Amino acid sequence: MPFSPELEQTHHWCEIAAQAAASKKADDIVILDVGEVLVITDTFVITSAPNDRLVRTIAEEVEKQLKEEGRGSPQRVEGVREAEWVLLDYGDFVVHVFLEETRRFYDLERLWADAPRVPWVERMPARVAGE
Repeated sequence: MPFSPELEQTHHWCEIAAQAAASKKADDIVILDVGEVLVITDTFVITSAPNDRLVRTIAEEVEKQLKEEGRGSPQRVEGVREAEWVLLDYGDFVVHVFLEETRRFYDLERLWADAPRVPWVERMPARVAGE
């Protein structure tokens, strides 16, 4: 897929989602550019957590930070009640927040192994004086 301003904007939103997940201690955050192998969306953000409470917390934080940055609400949200695999569908990108064992079972990174990874760098939170 040729790089476009739209794809650049999508990657920007995905980085915000990744940073939001990281701020809540999400594990192994990956951004995959799936547009050439999957026609329904351009990019996946994939992450996981060791327990269902943290899965919900991460998904809520991703949604909150994307709204605060002007993205708005996802078109569809699935899996919040069970919190084994929460899916936030924004149309041009999808955020997957897994319970660790569910992520290992579905192994989306292996399934979409041909999709290039989008590089991103976790920003460390600013230290508060006195820490």
